[in-house]
Amino acid sequence: MLDDSITATEDVIGTAEDPYDDAGDGFDEPGDGFDEAEDDDLPPVEELLSAAVAAVGGVERPGQVKMAQAVRHAIEHDEHVAVQAGTGTGKSLAYLVPAIRHAIESDTAVVVSTATIALQRQLVDRDLPRLSEALADQLPHEPQFAILKGRRNYLCRYKVTAVWPDDEEDQLFDPREVSATGRMVQRIQEWAEETETGDRDELVPGVNEQAWRQFSVSAKECLGAQRCPSGAECFAEQARERAGQVDVVVTNHALLAIDAMEEFAVLPEHDVVVVDEAHELVDRVTSVVTDELSETTVSMAVRRVGRLIEQGVADRLQAAGEDLKALLAAAPPGRLDQLPQVLGTTLTVLRDAAFTCLTAMGPRGGDNWGGGKNDDPEQAGQRKAAFTALDEVHDTAVRMLEAFGGDSEVDRAEVVWLEAATDRRPAVLKVAPLSVGGMLREKLFADRTVILTSATLALGGTFEGMARQWGLGPARPDQPAVPDDGSGDGAGTGRSGEDGERAAGRPKPWTGLDVGSPFDHPRSGILYIAKHLPQPGRDGLPQEYLDEIAELIEAAGGRTLGLFSSMRAAKAATEALRERIQMPLLCQGDDSTSLLVKQFAEDPETCLFGTLSLWQGVDVPGPSLSLVIIDRIPFPRPDDPLASARQRHVAARGGNGFMAVAATHAALLLAQGTGRLLRSQHDKGVVAVLDPRLETARYGSFLKASIPPFWTTTDPQKVRAALRRLTAASS
Repeated sequence: MLDDSITATEDVIGTAEDPYDDAGDGFDEPGDGFDEAEDDDLPPVEELLSAAVAAVGGVERPGQVKMAQAVRHAIEHDEHVAVQAGTGTGKSLAYLVPAIRHAIESDTAVVVSTATIALQRQLVDRDLPRLSEALADQLPHEPQFAILKGRRNYLCRYKVTAVWPDDEEDQLFDPREVSATGRMVQRIQEWAEETETGDRDELVPGVNEQAWRQFSVSAKECLGAQRCPSGAECFAEQARERAGQVDVVVTNHALLAIDAMEEFAVLPEHDVVVVDEAHELVDRVTSVVTDELSETTVSMAVRRVGRLIEQGVADRLQAAGEDLKALLAAAPPGRLDQLPQVLGTTLTVLRDAAFTCLTAMGPRGGDNWGGGKNDDPEQAGQRKAAFTALDEVHDTAVRMLEAFGGDSEVDRAEVVWLEAATDRRPAVLKVAPLSVGGMLREKLFADRTVILTSATLALGGTFEGMARQWGLGPARPDQPAVPDDGSGDGAGTGRSGEDGERAAGRPKPWTGLDVGSPFDHPRSGILYIAKHLPQPGRDGLPQEYLDEIAELIEAAGGRTLGLFSSMRAAKAATEALRERIQMPLLCQGDDSTSLLVKQFAEDPETCLFGTLSLWQGVDVPGPSLSLVIIDRIPFPRPDDPLASARQRHVAARGGNGFMAVAATHAALLLAQGTGRLLRSQHDKGVVAVLDPRLETARYGSFLKASIPPFWTTTDPQKVRAALRRLTAASS
């Protein structure tokens, strides 16, 4: 078996037999709804997909066709669908083709949301232009598309010339000084004279947040196009206008969440959303709805309001902020299970001081804030910025106080924790929801058809874990419902609200579909579990792990991506092995990640060690990567405040907190990490997991069911022999 495990992949694509027929999903059987007649005015999805694949020089794959059919079915029947599509499936075309067809047929935009800038750029710069050209002759008009980001990502024309309230004391440098940040400010000013989009990502090389903040505003700080002197030329408004005139709007998960949860619309009117990189949706939404308090947020509010109200009123807020600063500096970091009396008093005083300042500011909104339509825009901008900063302080203090209002752990909805100070920022008090499933169910899934896709969604072999996190209702009747694990999201129970009652009408059904992968994993890769090693401890990498890593790298002739559970472990391994192995060894942090990955890809003998961003962000096909080493199962840290609170909350509701939170988190990262190995049809190699618990622990089967179906062994000699043969063949 081992000798066959590193042989050429047999190409099953294009054969008469569909390799995914045994999925048990019923989608390939007559009467599944996927063979229904479509609108005669437009070509069917299958015909459009064939044209698109041919135009881009690709090969149509059974999984790609099946996914396109599933997306079409979900749109036509107003259902949700979660599609796991392995690397190489061609999932972008699989969802874009039916999405574009629907947009043109209904004359309504379709929104495509991604988690990363890289995928946004791929869609806008490569996939959509080629697809639009390919389909232009088969549709009533050539499909149009646009990218839309949050307002902070666009240059504010007015702020380039105006005096903004936080541009004085909040400015930690003199732009005229010859300094790194000062030079960035000068570059932005020069770029502002020539840019046509104002999009921050088009400013290359990029600039730091400190410099960019001088030239951008948040949605809450913005004066609005009608009141702003530069409103007619506003880059953000121009981007919104373009987005309102196209068939496909590409955005990110954060803006998608803001659009769904705010009272005002950010995105154009739409009835279909495609969530690519859907495994990141919950984390990105959680980030959007996480608030924080620190001396920085209070000081900014004081500065912004200082010249607009009586000094004595502002001084009260300043004093409350100083009390908070002293308290946070002395308190131990970590999760707060109970509200300490001194913190409760400090938050109450801070809340009341902010409210007093808000009252002293007078009326706001419409034509009343500032006294009338003819107000000086600069004064209006100062007032808007002051209201925004004060609201942040007041509302966050209220939210933190209310987070401790439940009678028991079961009733708690949010968690509060303290993050320790660093060299760059003071201690920060944060608050986040224990679950965003209810919000997603009510705000995203209730009124739209949602297509969720990623290479890693079926954790443990099912979609249950992700479905619970998304807050989805019961699965489609012909599929087993998702059992409730006690997490309180109501997934699979038919509950639509936190109290178990459904929202208006019956929740939309959803379907989970795994279309497989074009890769023959058992013949292209080995999963090696180092069962003979000791369990990982908390005192760094054991010597046995370092010995194992060195021997594996030697057998592979370099060509190694080391994925570590922490930066400390990655750096320790790098330091210990640089003098021990002959191959070049790079470590995340030595340079920018993109440059390190480029260097790694260009030199087959080079090794690259790193942590979280490398688990999901490395795409290196070819001979430069034939060994992926994972030092330990990537469970969340025991002291992670949000993960530990969520785990305890699930347990309090009668569920298995470890499996619902920690194991699901680990399974997702393992699926992403092991997915780095095979990036093209010709790739071959080994994934080596040094943590023996993957083989020995009861939860090991759940984790192994979450990763690609490589041929598996625990024999180190067989693995080293296979790596040597592969190295010899690549030389």
